[in-house]
Amino acid sequence: MRASSSTDDAILASISTEAEALRDTLLRLSNQNSGSFNPDGVDAVGASLLTLFAPLGATAETIALPASIATGDRGDRSTRPIGHARRLRLRPEAPLQVFLCGHLDTVFGTAHPFQQARWLDADTLNGPGVADLKGGLLTMLLALTALERSPQRERIGWEVLLNPDEEIGSQGSAPLLLEAAARHHFGLIYEPAYADGGLASERKGSGNFDLVIEGRAAHAGRNPEDGRNAIALAAELALQLHRLNGQRDGLTLNLGYTHGGGALNIVPDRAVLKFNVRTSQPSDECWLDDQLDLLLTRANDRNGFKVERHGGFTRPPKVISAGTARLQALLGDCGRDLGLDLQFRPTGGCCDGNNLAAAGLANVDNLGVVGGDIHSDREWMRWSSLAERARLSASLLLKLASGELHWPMP
Repeated sequence: MRASSSTDDAILASISTEAEALRDTLLRLSNQNSGSFNPDGVDAVGASLLTLFAPLGATAETIALPASIATGDRGDRSTRPIGHARRLRLRPEAPLQVFLCGHLDTVFGTAHPFQQARWLDADTLNGPGVADLKGGLLTMLLALTALERSPQRERIGWEVLLNPDEEIGSQGSAPLLLEAAARHHFGLIYEPAYADGGLASERKGSGNFDLVIEGRAAHAGRNPEDGRNAIALAAELALQLHRLNGQRDGLTLNLGYTHGGGALNIVPDRAVLKFNVRTSQPSDECWLDDQLDLLLTRANDRNGFKVERHGGFTRPPKVISAGTARLQALLGDCGRDLGLDLQFRPTGGCCDGNNLAAAGLANVDNLGVVGGDIHSDREWMRWSSLAERARLSASLLLKLASGELHWPMP
């Protein structure tokens, strides 16, 4: 038996009491709106987290990120500001470097009716972001607090990134994720676990695309033949895009939004078509790009029409590497020691773990609280899972710090 086992056991046991003390904190975080396009709200949550992390003694940074760019209903390109990223680092000289990440933003904007948390029963909390991902942020905090109580903590250095734009694809924070992947040995991401406590293995990649179709206006009765109907071409393109489903295993395309036209006696000269693509393999991106190029080349060859493409792939698919498989196995062992039977299974969703995996960093990305119905007003978390999942991460970190577990060094 390792000498530090009794100390580590005491540290793990203390997490339940510490988690209970965060009950009101989680309610406050949930009730603070932090929709992706509410930068003041995102920054308020970020400031709260810096205060909570301050006792750990890490060096903290506040990092401005570029504005998000979107396509409007007339095809215009506009920008919307987002909040700041927060980065904390401690012991960058330690032999083992661990990256921990969670996002500050939610999908619920300031106009959404879902703004307040409430208890459904003694162990179930319903509220915006309680699972995705404010509960996860507190899980991370508790795990690192446990590590910092270990006499062997000097073996592990860590970096935390709290990013403001995960729910809209992490385009602003992507460079920060790429930097982190280059200087760490593995990553722990605090997205919510499945409702049954399971964790994600492979994840699909994702891309968002906008097509701006420009035609030619004309009178719908006097000279319609002089017009070029942008809605009609958008409809043709939509059907052609939809038919890409089923042509490549694991690739799906969802037509999500269209807008165009106005007065019914005018041939519409502008339409916008937006869609999402999910991929299973890195090569899917090239295939889809080729298909889009072919469709748009044909459309632009038609007299009087012009089609512009915006957007692209933001999340590569997460394919399980040998390092990620090893990290899953280590967490599975830690889980069994704590009475948890962790099951890993694929998902069509994506997160910052995709970016890290594509950059070569082994990671597990569902280490937050157990919850469900995320991205809806039914979002919930199992309150007792806050301490449960914090003990899981803490157990891994403590065992690595003590030398009971080993991570292969380059």
